[in-house]
Amino acid sequence: MRNPFKNTAYYIKEAKTIFKVDLSSNILSILSIGLIFFILTLILTGWLISNNIVEIIEKETEISIYYNEGLEKDSLDNLLTKIGNIQGIRDAKIVSEDESYDRMVDILGMEAKILNHFENNPFSSFIEVKIEMESLDHILNELEYFQDIDYIRDNRQVIDRLQGIISIIEVLGLILFLAIGICTMIIISHIIRQGIYNNRDEIYTLKLLGAPDGFIQLPFFMEGLFLTIIGGGIAGVLWFILIKLGYGNIYNLLPFMPLPHGDEFVWPVITFLTIFSTFVGIIGSRFGLKSIK
Repeated sequence: MRNPFKNTAYYIKEAKTIFKVDLSSNILSILSIGLIFFILTLILTGWLISNNIVEIIEKETEISIYYNEGLEKDSLDNLLTKIGNIQGIRDAKIVSEDESYDRMVDILGMEAKILNHFENNPFSSFIEVKIEMESLDHILNELEYFQDIDYIRDNRQVIDRLQGIISIIEVLGLILFLAIGICTMIIISHIIRQGIYNNRDEIYTLKLLGAPDGFIQLPFFMEGLFLTIIGGGIAGVLWFILIKLGYGNIYNLLPFMPLPHGDEFVWPVITFLTIFSTFVGIIGSRFGLKSIK
């Protein structure tokens, strides 16, 4: 059986030669691909961070259930148990009048002094329910059958906006990934076409000597693949430096934001960049070879 790796050294040598024929153009192409992939890593990082924030917010999604005043403790405990058993509810607890008052003081801050004008506590106790966001409609339908409930504050507008943000992030991320992938494949395809044109005399000679198409094409294919991998490596180094030097400062300056630690998405981004650059290099190289005879 013929060894497919027998001529590997020759292919690598030829790929280097092809690269040197148009050295300045190839270097600029690598830098361009590196910058494009660097932008991709920034987009991916922003997407991962926003998803992490959204997941945290989803876990904190809650509704407030106000029950009939004067409800006895046993009846209230029974109501709390029934609510907790509804599918999609993660936790349910009673928030007393005093706790409601304290929460409002924390929210108002310096303006909390306005509450001193009330002779009595204006806030009522209620049941705070943490829910799975996608189960909101089901939960509200189930709660309609509870007679001891006066009012439900479901935060529908906030939840709808949150779902809208999630959808926008997913669509924009997909569009940007596709756009960057297509741009990179076009660049690689153009480089290969240019390389074939610059080496047309050598290709004609090899054809006359009976060399098969695969033997002639493989060095060009390897050149395109190497360009994207090197560009991806440059992007990865730039991104890693930015995360180590810049993200830590943002993480420390915004302690109130539920930002993930930088180490949580280093390997996912590097792994994705490696796979993506290799895939784009393969597809772009194949397209460049197919588009020219």
